[in-house]
Amino acid sequence: MLDEWFARDERERLARKPCGGVARGNDAENFHAPSLAEVGVRMKHRFSARNGIAFVRASLMLVIRMKKSKGKAADPKLKLQIAELIKVKGGGANQAEVADIIENALKLLTDVTDSGDVRVIQTTIRELRYAFRLFAPYNEKRKVTIFGSARTQPSKSEYQQALEFGQKMAAAGFMVITGAGGGIMQAGHEGAGSENSFGANIRLPWEQSANPVILQDKKLVTFKYFFTRKLIFIRHSDAIALFPGGFGTMDEGYEALTLMQTGKSQLMPLVLVDKPGGTYWKTWDKNIREHLLRDKLISPDDLNLYQITDSADEAVKIITRFYRNFHSTRWVKDALVIRLKHVPSESAIAAMNEDFADIINGAPIKIIPPTPEEIADTAHLHLPRIAFGFNRHDYGRLRQLIDVLNGL
Repeated sequence: MLDEWFARDERERLARKPCGGVARGNDAENFHAPSLAEVGVRMKHRFSARNGIAFVRASLMLVIRMKKSKGKAADPKLKLQIAELIKVKGGGANQAEVADIIENALKLLTDVTDSGDVRVIQTTIRELRYAFRLFAPYNEKRKVTIFGSARTQPSKSEYQQALEFGQKMAAAGFMVITGAGGGIMQAGHEGAGSENSFGANIRLPWEQSANPVILQDKKLVTFKYFFTRKLIFIRHSDAIALFPGGFGTMDEGYEALTLMQTGKSQLMPLVLVDKPGGTYWKTWDKNIREHLLRDKLISPDDLNLYQITDSADEAVKIITRFYRNFHSTRWVKDALVIRLKHVPSESAIAAMNEDFADIINGAPIKIIPPTPEEIADTAHLHLPRIAFGFNRHDYGRLRQLIDVLNGL
């Protein structure tokens, strides 16, 4: 009995930690938890190797934890009071999730005593709530996020390149998101126009005012924390364009690559745009290949996650081609559902099953109707879709599959 409790405790701990310290997949269900039997054997071996005193001490710690866990059982009365509070407020969407947020907020009264830590949570919720409300009316509109240096002057060719890119992306039906500052960010907004622009500004130790294009626009939001700002960038982007920049540009680019490489965000075009004839991104790519790739710190397929160009026209084509047939993806249990604009032929399905057999783990690629989960969410039910058992690991190869689908 005691071994089983230790095994369960260890299994829960490991389930909370992604394998290898790197999260894989799109949600918590993607974490691999060892079986109870596997961990039980591991824990039994661990404790059998210890002396009796250590084992007794661990046993006492387990009993204490069991007693504490009993005291944390759900409070039916509190749940009813929270439900009543939501009712008094007039109800609304996602009531179960909001009730859970309220219940966890109340736990801060005892679980987190440092006022600074609580203010981080408080500000985070406020910023995200406001930002999600701001973007909600435009959820069906494709958006591209432009990153680049705030120090780039209008006289520079990089500035003019970003302005041209913003203009042509707006003409292609995209809205533009930037960090709302000057330089490349202002150029992107100038090109797209304020009516097609969002600004995600950041409060810094020195004052950073939003650029004049977006300053008076209602689609401007200012964040205190970089992590909430980054979340909004990625959450609402359908493509990312990086122009030459400093640490901030590199930070945003590497985070976007990491999130796609690990399946923590939707795959999207990531285009590195240089000035005509420039070598900024070519030099960066050389470093990636000569160090990360050569030393096997990344896989060759990871290079499919980004593309380099020195042409605004080519950057626009890379992004728009990505959505020629592909629409979006969604996990439904163990199946990756890919929504499309056009149904692939049976011969194309057969070819993809053969060419991408290395990333199929489970059901093969096949055409399916909307799943019950998608029907419940009314998620793009008019679109055709395919599904298969993706191995949740090789996202660079998955990007290649999307390219094949776009070429059909």
